[in-house]
Amino acid sequence: MSKDKFTTLKSAAVPIPDENIDTDQIIPARFLKATTREGFGDNLFRDWRYGSDNNPIKDFALNNPSYSGKILVAGKNFGCGSSREHAAWSIYDYGFRVVVSSFFADIFKNNALNNAVLPVVISDEFLKNLLAAVQKNPSTEVTVDLENQVISYGNQSQKFEINAYKRECLINGYDDIDYLLSLNKEIREFDVAHA
Repeated sequence: MSKDKFTTLKSAAVPIPDENIDTDQIIPARFLKATTREGFGDNLFRDWRYGSDNNPIKDFALNNPSYSGKILVAGKNFGCGSSREHAAWSIYDYGFRVVVSSFFADIFKNNALNNAVLPVVISDEFLKNLLAAVQKNPSTEVTVDLENQVISYGNQSQKFEINAYKRECLINGYDDIDYLLSLNKEIREFDVAHA
Protein backbone atom coordinates (compact mmCIF):
# COMPACT_ATOMS: atom_id res chain seq x y z
CA MET A 1 0.00 0.00 0.00
CA SER A 2 1.58 3.29 -1.08
CA LYS A 3 1.49 6.28 1.20
CA ASP A 4 1.65 10.02 0.79
CA LYS A 5 4.86 11.43 -0.62
CA PHE A 6 7.26 12.82 1.97
CA THR A 7 9.62 15.62 1.06
CA THR A 8 9.56 18.26 3.81
CA LEU A 9 7.48 18.32 6.98
CA LYS A 10 7.08 21.43 9.12
CA SER A 11 5.22 20.77 12.32
CA ALA A 12 5.05 21.28 16.04
CA ALA A 13 6.28 18.28 18.02
CA VAL A 14 5.18 16.10 20.92
CA PRO A 15 7.94 15.35 23.46
CA ILE A 16 8.21 12.02 25.26
CA PRO A 17 11.73 12.20 26.74
CA ASP A 18 11.74 8.74 28.33
CA GLU A 19 14.59 6.47 27.26
CA ASN A 20 14.28 2.80 26.31
CA ILE A 21 10.65 3.04 25.21
CA ASP A 22 9.80 -0.47 24.09
CA THR A 23 7.20 -1.70 21.64
CA ASP A 24 4.95 -2.98 24.43
CA GLN A 25 4.79 0.54 25.83
CA ILE A 26 4.12 1.92 22.35
CA ILE A 27 1.26 -0.56 21.75
CA PRO A 28 0.48 -3.07 24.53
CA ALA A 29 0.24 -6.71 23.46
CA ARG A 30 -3.44 -7.01 24.40
CA PHE A 31 -4.31 -4.72 21.45
CA LEU A 32 -2.59 -6.80 18.77
CA LYS A 33 -5.62 -8.84 17.75
CA ALA A 34 -6.53 -6.87 14.63
CA THR A 35 -5.07 -7.78 11.26
CA THR A 36 -5.53 -4.44 9.51
CA ARG A 37 -3.53 -1.32 10.29
CA GLU A 38 -6.45 0.91 11.19
CA GLY A 39 -7.44 1.80 14.75
CA PHE A 40 -4.10 1.19 16.43
CA GLY A 41 -3.57 4.91 17.06
CA ASP A 42 -6.38 4.83 19.62
CA ASN A 43 -4.18 2.66 21.83
CA LEU A 44 -0.81 4.29 21.19
CA PHE A 45 0.94 4.49 24.58
CA ARG A 46 -2.32 3.20 26.07
CA ASP A 47 -0.99 2.42 29.54
CA TRP A 48 0.76 5.79 29.74
CA ARG A 49 -2.23 7.73 28.37
CA TYR A 50 -4.97 6.18 30.50
CA GLY A 51 -5.27 4.99 34.07
CA SER A 52 -6.87 1.72 35.16
CA ASP A 53 -10.19 3.61 35.29
CA ASN A 54 -9.79 4.51 31.56
CA ASN A 55 -9.52 8.21 32.39
CA PRO A 56 -6.77 10.17 30.62
CA ILE A 57 -3.60 10.77 32.62
CA LYS A 58 -3.39 14.55 32.47
CA ASP A 59 0.36 14.99 32.62
CA PHE A 60 1.14 12.60 29.73
CA ALA A 61 2.21 14.50 26.60
CA LEU A 62 -0.44 13.02 24.25
CA ASN A 63 -3.14 14.20 26.67
CA ASN A 64 -1.69 17.69 27.02
CA PRO A 65 -3.54 20.09 24.70
CA SER A 66 -0.42 22.29 24.53
CA TYR A 67 1.32 19.64 22.41
CA SER A 68 0.33 18.70 18.89
CA GLY A 69 1.88 17.95 15.54
CA LYS A 70 3.10 15.15 13.33
CA ILE A 71 6.54 14.79 14.93
CA LEU A 72 7.21 12.68 18.01
CA VAL A 73 10.46 13.50 19.83
CA ALA A 74 11.49 10.62 22.07
CA GLY A 75 14.35 9.63 24.33
CA LYS A 76 17.26 7.40 23.35
CA ASN A 77 16.70 3.76 22.31
CA PHE A 78 13.18 4.11 20.98
CA GLY A 79 11.35 0.99 19.80
CA CYS A 80 13.37 -1.63 21.66
CA GLY A 81 11.78 -4.89 22.78
CA SER A 82 9.73 -7.21 20.61
CA SER A 83 9.63 -6.88 16.84
CA ARG A 84 5.92 -6.09 16.50
CA GLU A 85 5.16 -4.08 13.38
CA HIS A 86 2.03 -2.86 15.16
CA ALA A 87 4.19 -0.28 16.97
CA ALA A 88 4.85 1.48 13.67
CA TRP A 89 1.19 1.05 12.66
CA SER A 90 0.01 2.73 15.86
CA ILE A 91 2.39 5.67 15.46
CA TYR A 92 1.27 6.20 11.85
CA ASP A 93 -2.42 5.72 12.67
CA TYR A 94 -2.21 8.28 15.48
CA GLY A 95 -0.93 10.84 12.97
CA PHE A 96 2.82 10.97 13.49
CA ARG A 97 4.95 10.96 10.34
CA VAL A 98 8.35 11.40 12.01
CA VAL A 99 9.90 10.02 15.18
CA VAL A 100 13.08 11.73 16.36
CA SER A 101 15.54 10.05 18.74
CA SER A 102 19.27 9.60 19.19
CA PHE A 103 18.97 5.82 18.73
CA PHE A 104 16.36 3.39 17.39
CA ALA A 105 16.16 -0.37 17.71
CA ASP A 106 16.94 -1.76 14.25
CA ILE A 107 13.74 -3.77 13.80
CA PHE A 108 11.55 -0.84 14.84
CA LYS A 109 13.48 1.48 12.53
CA ASN A 110 12.89 -0.82 9.55
CA ASN A 111 9.22 -1.34 10.45
CA ALA A 112 8.77 2.43 10.67
CA LEU A 113 10.36 3.01 7.27
CA ASN A 114 8.17 0.27 5.76
CA ASN A 115 5.08 2.01 7.13
CA ALA A 116 5.76 5.61 6.02
CA VAL A 117 7.11 6.78 9.37
CA LEU A 118 10.50 8.46 9.14
CA PRO A 119 12.87 7.68 12.04
CA VAL A 120 15.34 10.56 12.33
CA VAL A 121 18.53 9.80 14.26
CA ILE A 122 20.21 12.82 15.81
CA SER A 123 23.01 13.31 18.32
CA ASP A 124 22.32 13.04 22.04
CA GLU A 125 23.10 16.75 22.44
CA PHE A 126 20.79 17.85 19.63
CA LEU A 127 18.04 15.64 21.07
CA LYS A 128 18.48 17.09 24.55
CA ASN A 129 18.26 20.65 23.19
CA LEU A 130 15.28 19.87 20.95
CA LEU A 131 13.35 18.27 23.81
CA ALA A 132 14.09 21.29 26.01
CA ALA A 133 12.95 23.71 23.28
CA VAL A 134 9.67 21.87 22.67
CA GLN A 135 8.94 21.50 26.39
CA LYS A 136 9.61 25.21 26.96
CA ASN A 137 7.59 26.31 23.92
CA PRO A 138 5.14 23.69 22.58
CA SER A 139 4.59 25.73 19.41
CA THR A 140 8.25 25.31 18.39
CA GLU A 141 8.22 24.45 14.70
CA VAL A 142 10.46 21.57 13.65
CA THR A 143 11.36 21.10 9.99
CA VAL A 144 12.34 17.71 8.61
CA ASP A 145 13.75 18.02 5.09
CA LEU A 146 14.07 14.48 3.75
CA GLU A 147 15.51 15.46 0.38
CA ASN A 148 18.46 17.24 2.01
CA GLN A 149 18.42 15.01 5.11
CA VAL A 150 18.32 17.91 7.56
CA ILE A 151 16.26 18.47 10.72
CA SER A 152 16.02 21.99 12.11
CA TYR A 153 14.23 24.20 14.61
CA GLY A 154 14.91 27.85 15.43
CA ASN A 155 18.51 28.46 14.34
CA GLN A 156 19.62 24.87 15.07
CA SER A 157 20.00 22.17 12.43
CA GLN A 158 21.62 18.78 11.97
CA LYS A 159 22.07 16.34 9.11
CA PHE A 160 20.69 12.83 9.47
CA GLU A 161 21.35 9.59 7.66
CA ILE A 162 18.82 7.35 5.91
CA ASN A 163 19.09 4.34 3.64
CA ALA A 164 19.05 5.69 0.05
CA TYR A 165 16.45 3.16 -1.10
CA LYS A 166 14.06 3.95 1.78
CA ARG A 167 14.61 7.67 1.20
CA GLU A 168 13.55 7.27 -2.44
CA CYS A 169 10.50 5.22 -1.41
CA LEU A 170 9.35 7.85 1.10
CA ILE A 171 9.91 10.76 -1.29
CA ASN A 172 7.86 9.02 -3.99
CA GLY A 173 5.22 7.51 -1.71
CA TYR A 174 6.27 3.98 -2.62
CA ASP A 175 6.15 0.75 -0.69
CA ASP A 176 8.42 -2.07 -1.91
CA ILE A 177 5.92 -3.25 -4.55
CA ASP A 178 5.32 0.29 -5.84
CA TYR A 179 9.07 0.71 -6.21
CA LEU A 180 9.32 -2.44 -8.35
CA LEU A 181 6.35 -1.31 -10.44
CA SER A 182 8.06 2.05 -11.00
CA LEU A 183 10.88 0.13 -12.71
CA ASN A 184 8.50 -1.59 -15.14
CA LYS A 185 9.91 0.15 -18.23
CA GLU A 186 13.53 -0.63 -17.29
CA ILE A 187 12.62 -4.25 -16.51
CA ARG A 188 10.89 -4.68 -19.89
CA GLU A 189 13.84 -3.11 -21.71
CA PHE A 190 16.25 -5.43 -19.91
CA ASP A 191 14.01 -8.39 -20.74
CA VAL A 192 13.92 -7.52 -24.43
CA ALA A 193 17.70 -6.89 -24.56
CA HIS A 194 18.44 -10.24 -22.94
CA ALA A 195 15.83 -12.41 -24.66
